[in-house]
Amino acid sequence: MLGRTRNAGIRTLLDDYLRRIQHYAEVEITELRDAGESALRKLKLAPNSSAAFLDASGKEFTSAEFANWLGKLRDGGAREIIFFCGAAEGFPEALQRHAHLKISLSRLTMPHEMARLLLAEQIYRAFTMLTGHPYPK
Repeated sequence: MLGRTRNAGIRTLLDDYLRRIQHYAEVEITELRDAGESALRKLKLAPNSSAAFLDASGKEFTSAEFANWLGKLRDGGAREIIFFCGAAEGFPEALQRHAHLKISLSRLTMPHEMARLLLAEQIYRAFTMLTGHPYPK
C-alpha cells in the first residue's frame, strides 16, 4: 500500500480484519512511503505470486465472484496473492507489469484508507464464504 493508514478508526478496523483473515491464510501489509525505486525495492515479489492491483478501471466483482476467484487461485496452488493499493496516481508502470488482474472495488470514488478497509473486509468475507462460515449472511 502506498502511504500509511493514518486514520485511527480505520486502522483499528483494518487490524481487526487482518486478525480475522489470519484464521484462513497468512497476511502481511507493507506500507510504502512512496512509489520511488528505493521504496519499491522493499517489495519481495516471488516469481510465482499472483498480483492484483486496485484500479478504478479494473474488473468489478460481486462478493461471491470475488470469493470464487480467490478460491480458484487458492485451489490452483497459488502460494502468494499480492494486492496492491496505490495512491491517486496509482503505481509505476514497471510494477504494474506484474499485475495478473486489475480490480475495481466500486465505481464510487473513496479515500484510499477506506479502499484498504473494504479490500480487507472482502478478503475476509471471501474466505468465510469459501468455508461456509455464517459471517456473510
